[in-house]
Amino acid sequence: MTDRRADTVRSPLDRAAERGGLALSRARAEGGAGGRNRLRQLEITVVISAQAGLAAALAALLADKLLGSGAHVFAPAAAVGTIATAIGQRARRTVELLVGVGLGIVVGDLLRALLGSGSWQTGLVVTLAIATALLVAGRGGALVGQAGGTAVLIATLAPVQPGLELPRIFDALVGGLVGLFVVALLLPVNPIRVLDRAVAPVVTRLTEQLDAVARALTRRDADAAQRALDDLRGLEPDIGRLNDALSGAEEVVTIAPARWHRRARFHRYADATQHLERLVLYARSIARRAATALQYEEPIPPALPDAVARLGDAVRELKRACRSGADLDRTRELVREGAELAGRAWSQGVRAFGEAMISDLRTGQSELLRATGCRTEDANGTVRRAAGAGEAEARPPVRARMSRPVPRRAAGPVPRRAAGRGARGMFRSPTRTA
Repeated sequence: MTDRRADTVRSPLDRAAERGGLALSRARAEGGAGGRNRLRQLEITVVISAQAGLAAALAALLADKLLGSGAHVFAPAAAVGTIATAIGQRARRTVELLVGVGLGIVVGDLLRALLGSGSWQTGLVVTLAIATALLVAGRGGALVGQAGGTAVLIATLAPVQPGLELPRIFDALVGGLVGLFVVALLLPVNPIRVLDRAVAPVVTRLTEQLDAVARALTRRDADAAQRALDDLRGLEPDIGRLNDALSGAEEVVTIAPARWHRRARFHRYADATQHLERLVLYARSIARRAATALQYEEPIPPALPDAVARLGDAVRELKRACRSGADLDRTRELVREGAELAGRAWSQGVRAFGEAMISDLRTGQSELLRATGCRTEDANGTVRRAAGAGEAEARPPVRARMSRPVPRRAAGPVPRRAAGRGARGMFRSPTRTA
């Protein structure tokens, strides 16, 4: 009795110490992840800065050689703008830049010829140039900015320095083309490396939290499942960076001849990563169902935590195979194993939230199979068959009567009553006698 009371007295302190340890380990993990993200950002910053500096120097040199001596400000500015402000969409933004400059010159020259020069004329020129650019582009961007900036220059400088139109167009053209040249030929990034570094934090946090949900189900810890859900909800910035990296890597394999040999590998990797965002949504739903099932004290079959953990293993294997270019059969096998475990857990007995969790698991498993290149119908069929096999393993189906041995009748004459009823009489109910 004394030891039991002592345990009761110490248990709140033990729980507080455990919570403190968990919070400390979580802070360390988040600090390490933040440090790795800053390191990745530092490398990206160095690459973009080097590209922008080289492009500015080349654009200034070419403008001076091709367009004559003078203050060629717009060429290096356009080169820097092409690289620094349009990561992943540089070719399209270069076209927008040139169209914007052309619109600004046309609107500026036309209105200056009609209205003259002055402060209110400058305001009207910029207003109409921006409105025209928005009507052409349908949204803001490089086209609108260049149209407005060029209109300002034409309205203010053209009266005192005529002949700005043609140099402005050539400067923009030289700057944009030099920016593309640097990105495509001189300093092209490795698209697989860019994509892998953007995928890494998403996959790491996703798989860690799936493992955390599995542990929470095993220990029946609803708070741990809720913490995993909160962490999964914080993946939006990483997913945004992943989408940006997809655009940038796709641009490189499109316009950089030195990276064309990586096209097939990139597209395979990109197709797989596009399913990650939906998989994160399913993982959040799994964590939410797990927390609710534990809060309502629902039964948790032993196979259910294993199925959740197997989903995380499959995600890790998918990333490893995409990064190395290996075969995806191991990923598909892990998904099938997880589906069998989910079917077994359903047969072992679950309630409302447990059944919903198994449904989310099967949907996530099908999504992961689609990430390996399976068609939707094939992925759904594979998961359904594997889950059915798991259900049958845990609870074998009742065998039909026809599979049982039928005792043989003794040889002899057929009973008169049975013979008289014929085929139809065999299926009639026997006549009840008093």
